[in-house]
Amino acid sequence: MKNNDFKNSSDFSTQIKWIILSRIIFTIMMIISCLVFSLGENLSFFSQPFFSLYNIAAVILMLSIVYLIWLNKFKNKMALAYFQTIADTIIVTAIIFVTGSYDSIFTFFYLVVIIYTAMLLLQKGSLIIATISCMQYGILIELEYYKIIPPFSDSYFLSNTINESHIIYRIIIVVVACFAVAILSGILALQLKGAKQDLKIAQEHLKRVEKMTAVDEMISGIAHEIKNPLASLSGSIQLLQEDTKPGSYEDKLMQIILRETHRLENIVNDIRIFAKPHTDNAVRIKLADAIEETIELFLNDPEWNQKIRVTTNMNKNLSVFIDPSHFTQILWNLLKNAAQSIKDHGEIKIILKSSINNRVHLAVKDSGNGIQKENSTHIFDPFYTTKPDGTGLGLSIIHRLIDTYNGMIDFESIPGKGTIFTVLFNGDPSKTK
Repeated sequence: MKNNDFKNSSDFSTQIKWIILSRIIFTIMMIISCLVFSLGENLSFFSQPFFSLYNIAAVILMLSIVYLIWLNKFKNKMALAYFQTIADTIIVTAIIFVTGSYDSIFTFFYLVVIIYTAMLLLQKGSLIIATISCMQYGILIELEYYKIIPPFSDSYFLSNTINESHIIYRIIIVVVACFAVAILSGILALQLKGAKQDLKIAQEHLKRVEKMTAVDEMISGIAHEIKNPLASLSGSIQLLQEDTKPGSYEDKLMQIILRETHRLENIVNDIRIFAKPHTDNAVRIKLADAIEETIELFLNDPEWNQKIRVTTNMNKNLSVFIDPSHFTQILWNLLKNAAQSIKDHGEIKIILKSSINNRVHLAVKDSGNGIQKENSTHIFDPFYTTKPDGTGLGLSIIHRLIDTYNGMIDFESIPGKGTIFTVLFNGDPSKTK
């Protein structure tokens, strides 16, 4: 599954809409400013450079209409983001050209384009746009200096009035400014994205914790009351089975009862883990090693090793304070759910990296069928399941285990494309519950 799949979300589309709207507002303000200035100076509507600026404004408005149609009719939002940012650099170059090139005061527009590109496309996109902007500006100034293209409004060439070293110095200043802004805005945009993602995860996690708290004591009490009768029932059946002829009808019935009793005991144990998980065996573990061991065990299962390919992108130095069996249970359940969502053959990708605020970021991404919208609000609810043989406790238990270690879990899913579960672990053991 491509990384872009989860970028083509409603948030990404909303960002593009705001940028299109801002571009339209800027264009209207540019037209009004030109009209006011030309009237104040008693200049003709058709005088240069105003007429050229009006034409540029018309192009911007027409492109904005195209962008809105593209946004609503086509799915590839990433291509739209790159196309409009590159087009904006060309428009900025045109504005600079008609307003004096070397003497233009509008060179800073390149920086504006780079900044909002970082908001959309992060640092990679901002560096690409910075490179394109610098190339366009440098080529424009050099073409004018060497008299390949004539000045737009003035009758003299740059080479007649300005030393070549000044030209080179100006271009270097623009290049340094563009790349400095691209790097800084890219870093800030990445941090902002991470902070927003962590905040979203925290908000959703806390909502679920509040929801689960109301039923904790009741579930714990029920599990306790069921455990003792189950143990008595299992022991009694085993005693009766000793006096029963092997292979007889009665023996088969008792085997069925014992099997179902063991299944109920497993459910009760799951309920007890959900209600009151213990952290007595928690130690600091190297996550990359634990992940690799769990993947190896998972792929040894013949049900998965022929259809699932697991890839990793991990920071090998990250560790957390957790019971190793709990971490294995968390990752195993996430891997199993991911594999079960894949119909034939597919890929599961595990990403392990550091996050802000001393958090460890673990993501499990699959190329499966995704989660339907009507199920997405209930998948962590106890006993909620869409599987015929499921108990509905798997995700509830890992949610509780993660919360016990002061972690958080959330997910994003696109039906038909896949799901990504994101877990934030606390990197500081002193903050563990």
